[in-house]
Amino acid sequence: MWDFSFGRGIGLMVQTLPFVLLRMAVYFGAALAYVLVTGTGAGIGWGVGALGDDGFRASATFFGGVTGFGVVLIVMYWLREYILYLVKAGHIAVMVELIDGRPMPEGRSQIGHAQAMVRERFAEASTLFAVDQLIKGVLRAITGLVRGVFTLLPIPGVRQLVTILRAFLRVAVGFIDEVILAYGLRTRATDPWDSARTALVLYAQNYKPMLKNAAWITLFVYGLMALLFLVMLAPAALITNLYPGGMSAMGVVIAFILAWSVKQAVLEPLAVACLLQAYFRTIEGQTPDPEWDAKLQGMSDKFGKIKDRAMPSQLRAQPL
Repeated sequence: MWDFSFGRGIGLMVQTLPFVLLRMAVYFGAALAYVLVTGTGAGIGWGVGALGDDGFRASATFFGGVTGFGVVLIVMYWLREYILYLVKAGHIAVMVELIDGRPMPEGRSQIGHAQAMVRERFAEASTLFAVDQLIKGVLRAITGLVRGVFTLLPIPGVRQLVTILRAFLRVAVGFIDEVILAYGLRTRATDPWDSARTALVLYAQNYKPMLKNAAWITLFVYGLMALLFLVMLAPAALITNLYPGGMSAMGVVIAFILAWSVKQAVLEPLAVACLLQAYFRTIEGQTPDPEWDAKLQGMSDKFGKIKDRAMPSQLRAQPL
């Protein structure tokens, strides 16, 4: 049914506990920031609202809370490339080491060793972030192949089906970009652009089994997140009751943030651990197919940008 073991994935999570705890600190800290800053904004709005009637106070409290929420949202947006560089990529690096049975060096922490591996291949956070964004663009083009096949089928309501499929695939592909980055860490590639190019071609020529695995993992992760959201509604309601004026409408948002933090800290790395198993098992013994290289070149201008930035010497050393 799938090409990975959830048991092995959970084992990798246990073995990389320092990174799991780091992720929990980052994402639960972000959730706490959302709650506190939103509450502070609501408090300021409530104070300003004292200058008017009850309707004005309710509006000021609401917009104060929304402003506080927006401030944290902007901060998290600007921090996303550093979180990718220092947390996500490092976690991927150490999982790759464990999958291949490579021991951690003595005298260095797991986090320190993994982040050193990332710095060796990506001198700056901006480089890793740029590679990751282009990879996501190419992956979206590959999933377009599946959508294209469905549009040709003579099935009633196929357009609605394709719309649902597009949304689902967009979510599923959200985990795969980290698997592509893992290929370069596993092969000790010195050129991140060329390793991304090779990994994408290998993924494309195996896109059917990889999308199948990603689909199962996505159902598992977002199914659990939905359950977590329902569980979090109760504590979220208690939190919003502490806000000035109640702000009960924010309870749903806070419940989502709490569920999101668990998903980012625990469920997402578990999904990546499972997809790493599936990807490495699927591509074992394979070489990049020149036909798929040409297809990707024609399908995605972002793939062309990745190839253009790859070192010419690497392109000559590993021709497709």
